[in-house]
Amino acid sequence: MGTVERAGDATSEMESGEEEIVGGGELAQHLMQSGLTRTEMLAAITNRIHAETLASLPPNVRRRIRALRSLQKDFVDIEAKFYSEVHALECKYEKLYKPLFEKRAQIVNGHYEPTDEECQNPWRDDSEEEELARAVQNASLTEGEDKKEGNDNKPVEPPMDPNVKGIPDFWYTIFKNVAMLNEMMQEHDEPIIKCLQDIRVQMHEDPFGFTLEFHFAPNDYFTNTILTKEYSMKCKPDDDNPLEFEGPEIYSCKGCEINWKKGKNVTVKTIKKKQKHKSRGSVRIVTKSVQADSFFNFFSPPAVPEDPDSDIQNLLTADFEIGHYIRERVVSRAVLIYTGEGLDDDDDDYEEEEEEECSSEESDDEEPAPRRRGKKGGKGAPQDAPAECKQQ
Repeated sequence: MGTVERAGDATSEMESGEEEIVGGGELAQHLMQSGLTRTEMLAAITNRIHAETLASLPPNVRRRIRALRSLQKDFVDIEAKFYSEVHALECKYEKLYKPLFEKRAQIVNGHYEPTDEECQNPWRDDSEEEELARAVQNASLTEGEDKKEGNDNKPVEPPMDPNVKGIPDFWYTIFKNVAMLNEMMQEHDEPIIKCLQDIRVQMHEDPFGFTLEFHFAPNDYFTNTILTKEYSMKCKPDDDNPLEFEGPEIYSCKGCEINWKKGKNVTVKTIKKKQKHKSRGSVRIVTKSVQADSFFNFFSPPAVPEDPDSDIQNLLTADFEIGHYIRERVVSRAVLIYTGEGLDDDDDDYEEEEEEECSSEESDDEEPAPRRRGKKGGKGAPQDAPAECKQQ
């Protein structure tokens, strides 16, 4: 994953760069009139500084630097072959991982009950965990008795069925625990995510890339049983700028069509707008369908734009990072993310933000601003699966 730049650092850099541009003489004036972005102007000035530094060196030193560039190009060519072989190894080992992930899915979804031997973790002591579980259970029983006696007006929550099959809300809990996934998941997405049975990765050796498969139980929202997101990668240095090669990179992605049931599409919402007639002054109410915030927009990515600095490209870059993270971390370490043992620091310290939600019926000329949700409650105990999921 890429590093996150602090807003303060970026601002300081921009302000510093702007001062350079203003006082940078003819080059700065030319760049300011060229219509370039600040980032592009700063890059141009930096390149000019480096070029002037090299130009101040003796000719024989500059000649040797060109020889070093040629050696660097040879290194990049070998490095590209290295990464290609690494990808081939990933494709090979995916076949070895596959039966493990299949058994995991069977256990999670209640299709297979592990043996006592399979439940042994000899490298860790489970006594503390069992003792804590007994304490939690006793506390729940005591709390339930107090509520029955009228000491608390809150309704008594039924305990989880001790004979429940599988691991309820396994993937939903993972979505709640991973900050970037929880931020994408809206409240209206949650009943669908609770129907998620498995996430799998299919590696592609030729063409270079991978596909994420999201397997769902039959539900009230769409007829698909599998939603896919395919990522295309390249592992070849650019012909014009070969020395900028830093390894394999995702350059495009393709989603899938979701066959929504009537009235169940959570990626669109209907808003009401007032329209005033210019001459008569009469007002009418019209309805309009607009895109709604939803995790399931993940399966409808925009096309790759020609402008590398566009907002769409920034969205795609974030999308690529999410796809890479799901492949590298979420799928391979699912149980550790579920328990909280494998969470990154930023996932484990994600706070809820309270925001007001505007009613679509109150909107006038402006559409409601999209609502982003923070993480609620951290790693709480999973709840029973919703009624929207049908048993297979």
